[in-house]
Amino acid sequence: MKKAIFYFSPELHVFLEPSRRQNPFEYEFTGPQSVKHLIEAAGVPHTEVSRVKVNGPPAGFETQVQNGDRVEVFSFLTGQENPSGRENGFDERSHPRFILDNHLGKLASYLRMLGFDCLYRNDFHDAELAQLTLEQSRILLTRDHRLLMRKAVLQGYWLRSQDPDRQLKEVLTRYALGSLVKPFQRCMRCNALLEPASKETILHRLQPLTIQYFDEFRLCPACGQIYWQGSHYTKMLAFIETTLA
Repeated sequence: MKKAIFYFSPELHVFLEPSRRQNPFEYEFTGPQSVKHLIEAAGVPHTEVSRVKVNGPPAGFETQVQNGDRVEVFSFLTGQENPSGRENGFDERSHPRFILDNHLGKLASYLRMLGFDCLYRNDFHDAELAQLTLEQSRILLTRDHRLLMRKAVLQGYWLRSQDPDRQLKEVLTRYALGSLVKPFQRCMRCNALLEPASKETILHRLQPLTIQYFDEFRLCPACGQIYWQGSHYTKMLAFIETTLA
């Protein structure tokens, strides 16, 4: 039996058994084991880890842990630098693209309202979520921390809150999205980019009062949903201002 001393930053304690939340703790293991394997065996998804040190210097996930090593594991939420070769969630030259698991429909609508590309269905299977995350270079948002441990998932975040409003603030903070917000660019129902629509072409679909008081409209080319700046628009603006404050 081999032994190593492990330290996890406080932000990662939520994933650990209560007996292991008093840092550091002794970690017993057998055979050759990588840093990544031991971290996830302790319950912490690799997507939550920003940096690892072994006996002081930075180390990669594939580093083999030796008997007597001291391993320090840090969260993205601690503000630590990333280990060499890892991305901080997304390519900073482009906007992040998300995929959300089956129970996050409200959060998907919120992120789409703010202009972010969010793939969401309420019938995704775990394997499908993981594969789409890899194939489309999307960030997986989920409340299932075991899902984030799948090998195909390279980018992801475990939402601490179960409240959609708080979840939105978590995502905005985790990925520093404040400067990338461009509200009302996407359909909140299906995620497609909206297009301007002339009033004449959609007149037959509008209610009399809408025809009377509004002249500017946007149309979703995918699902046909029509958007205009009614009373709901004012409420959404207030919500966005509060969220970004």
